[in-house]
Amino acid sequence: MSKHLHTGREGEALAAGHLQENGYTILHQNWRHSHWEIDLIVTKDKCLHFIEVKTRRTKKFGYPEEAVTKKKFKHLQEAATEFLYQYPQWERIQFDILSISIGKDSKIEYFLIEDVFL
Repeated sequence: MSKHLHTGREGEALAAGHLQENGYTILHQNWRHSHWEIDLIVTKDKCLHFIEVKTRRTKKFGYPEEAVTKKKFKHLQEAATEFLYQYPQWERIQFDILSISIGKDSKIEYFLIEDVFL
């Protein structure tokens, strides 16, 4: 497995643990429909969160959250539309980005950007 894919999977596992520690309930990880994917679908306080996780080991290519482009966000919205079609009971939804930076000394920094709209 290539290094960036390994980093991405590690980041998604770290994200799930971090969110659970902060009171979120994980409903789905890597939920797929057609060619779309949502990294994490979670709930907290009766709100459904669609979360895009971005992980980096260095800042060579910028901060992790900077990798979420308008195109990527549009795909997240399209996937969420399909999810809500299949599970229409949700009244409150939100799109979030969870940025994870893993330092050389394995220090992990989390930055949750809530209620995103691009």
